[in-house]
Amino acid sequence: MEHNNIIIKVERDSIAEEMGIEVGDILVDIDGNKVKDVLDYRYLIQGEYIEVSIQKPDGEIWLLEIDKDEYEDLGITFESGLMDKAKSCSNKCIFCFIDQLPKGMRKSLYFKDDDSRLSFLQGNYVTLTNMSEEDLDRVIFYHLSPINVSVQTTDMDLREYMLKNPNSKKLMAYLEKLNNNHIEMNFQIVLCKNINDGKYLEKSIEDLSKFLPTSRSMAIVPFGKSKFRDGLEQIELYTKEDCKKIIEQVKPYQERFLAEFGTRFCFLSDEFYLTAGVEMPDDEFYEDYCQYENGVGMITLTRKGFFESLKKAKKDEIKREISLATGTLAYDFIKEIAEATMEKFKNTKVNVFPIRNDFFGETITVSGLITGEDIIKQLKGKELGDVLFLPENCIRTGEGVLLDDVSLEDISKELNVRVAPLSCEGTEILKGMLELED
Repeated sequence: MEHNNIIIKVERDSIAEEMGIEVGDILVDIDGNKVKDVLDYRYLIQGEYIEVSIQKPDGEIWLLEIDKDEYEDLGITFESGLMDKAKSCSNKCIFCFIDQLPKGMRKSLYFKDDDSRLSFLQGNYVTLTNMSEEDLDRVIFYHLSPINVSVQTTDMDLREYMLKNPNSKKLMAYLEKLNNNHIEMNFQIVLCKNINDGKYLEKSIEDLSKFLPTSRSMAIVPFGKSKFRDGLEQIELYTKEDCKKIIEQVKPYQERFLAEFGTRFCFLSDEFYLTAGVEMPDDEFYEDYCQYENGVGMITLTRKGFFESLKKAKKDEIKREISLATGTLAYDFIKEIAEATMEKFKNTKVNVFPIRNDFFGETITVSGLITGEDIIKQLKGKELGDVLFLPENCIRTGEGVLLDDVSLEDISKELNVRVAPLSCEGTEILKGMLELED
């Protein structure tokens, strides 16, 4: 008996609760079909009438006949989210950030996933090198759409060099098959200076645009470099002038695709614009923000949401002093938010502290990778006011610890100030900072 299907949670007022399913029960099959993983489960529960076999802790098997709405979930959570082991990455990518982690961090940080199911369920990007023809056929059979593909380049010899995996060369054949079966795709390119940029970037944009309109979008993000690259290939970082050139290189494609297909299709992450020191594109430019999780349009959308909230907010006379910690990349933007807040709320003082990333190295500038150790060292002895807010994307979900396992409680104790996470959503930032009521 496989025990990947152990139920660890039953939703309140759900079908499962109504049928007497309990925590500790094991899902045996649905309509007589074994459930290999979460994709099977999602597919098999779609019907309006299903028969579900459950094994109770004492070994008794219950056969449950369930009438429900089409696609309605049963309301159960399994011990393993995938109901199977996640597939680890078999690549040796020259740009991999996990290979740039120092030793001694928590074990889970070193796991590299490359699982197409996580692409569908959580939005992860996959290289497709781990996928067999059978896996690809399952994606098509279940119509798992969209699927997010980490491409890097459409030059297959260069892709093999960058991923260090001969299976990387099957990419275009797989993309063709997905496209022919109407599976929507989002693409990602991690751009490495003097490797997959220049003419190779142009080839990738042209090749991937041929899958329009089945392909939805393409994100171009810069390589991130930590100080822990001993024994790894040396890759240069993009300079201010480099980023300006890349922005200008991509612009004609965006304009052409917009005219032909109604979408700009290829988008650069915010880091290119911030490093170049040029103005961020406006809200209309990012269309539906489909590459938001890749750092594409984050600043623009956050600015829009924040200033809309600020305009609606009612002034108060409460005297307060608060502090915001952020990565160095977003410092100017967070400073802009702080100044606008103080302009409207005259009795409020907002301090903004850019945290230099000594842990990973100064070349890492994003807020999501700042650590508790650096926050404590750099803010020790500073006037922080009533509360120190940290961007919630640097805090491990549900655990209250940062990447280096320093907790919010540890930071609070060391700095003698209340510490709280602050949403990165524009509409929530002001409310969170000033702890305003809805």
